[in-house]
Amino acid sequence: MTHRFVRCRIFYSVALFVCFSVRLPAQVPFQFPTANHALFTPGAELKFFAPTAPDKPWTSGSFGCVRDNGGRMHEGLDIRSLQHDRRGDPTDPVMATADGTVVYFSRKSGLSNYGNYLVLRHVVEGLEIYSLYAHLSAIRADLKIGSAVKAGEVVATMGRTSSVEVITRDRAHVHFELNVLVNDRFAAWFRQNAPGDRNDHGEWNGQNLNGLDAREILLAENRSSGRFSLLDFVRSQTELCRVLVRVKNFPYLTRYAALILRNPVAEKEGVAGYEVALNYNGVAFALMPRAASEIKGAGKFQLLSVNEAIESANHCRKLVVRRGGHWALGNEGMRVLELLTY
Repeated sequence: MTHRFVRCRIFYSVALFVCFSVRLPAQVPFQFPTANHALFTPGAELKFFAPTAPDKPWTSGSFGCVRDNGGRMHEGLDIRSLQHDRRGDPTDPVMATADGTVVYFSRKSGLSNYGNYLVLRHVVEGLEIYSLYAHLSAIRADLKIGSAVKAGEVVATMGRTSSVEVITRDRAHVHFELNVLVNDRFAAWFRQNAPGDRNDHGEWNGQNLNGLDAREILLAENRSSGRFSLLDFVRSQTELCRVLVRVKNFPYLTRYAALILRNPVAEKEGVAGYEVALNYNGVAFALMPRAASEIKGAGKFQLLSVNEAIESANHCRKLVVRRGGHWALGNEGMRVLELLTY
């Protein structure tokens, strides 16, 4: 059985009301990827998260601007091990967080800071979400690209692998992400924008996966008693900035059509570009088509607004910067938009 409700919002600064009819799943879509569920125990965060060092807070193993004193983004959850062999290495089974399909895995740990990692594709309420499991000691041998997996099915074993980071036994963990895929033309974009640099993972390079806060999703599901809506969660992200892009067609529009808002003016006159809302991690969570008559100014990308409180609290990606007393898109903000619209 499913439940339906209607959610209405005012989009941006115009008096345009948008109503979404949201079908809520009767069961929560995501499960914990290991047997460690201490996230639900108040005050037990250090039993769930693996911080970057013994003297660092648990938040350094969580999602957000939590690394390098708030200066570096961490897009996943570092979930501690519970089981160990005689040497102290982790042996925890790693499980699929939801029903899905294997889209990528790398068993060559030296090719990524993720070490051995696995990516699964899930479709929840019409949204494609990609779960990623990293630093694995082993990926189940029979898994192939296209293999179907069920929620809770063992897909790998926790480990400490990485090409760069030395993960000590005391902080062994699985790095777990829930992502949107930015662009299925990533490999071509990367060749054009980073000539000479290696891309060993094609479209499944971590740069092409924009993380959502999996902690908030798991906690929201627990609080909602089965009435959690992932679609509503994504649509309700807090806006860091709003940007006008003068591009009419790019893959994200097809993959995440559920995030496109209706605009009667553009429907009547034709679409000349999109007004895009980004959260502080660069996730495009609302896209409003705009007609030529609604667009002012010039340039491929035009910064329309900045939520200064959010930028101040979560500035690690530097999507927007102050220049001459005014807000402007930073180099990273330009990169995010160039990849999005490639």
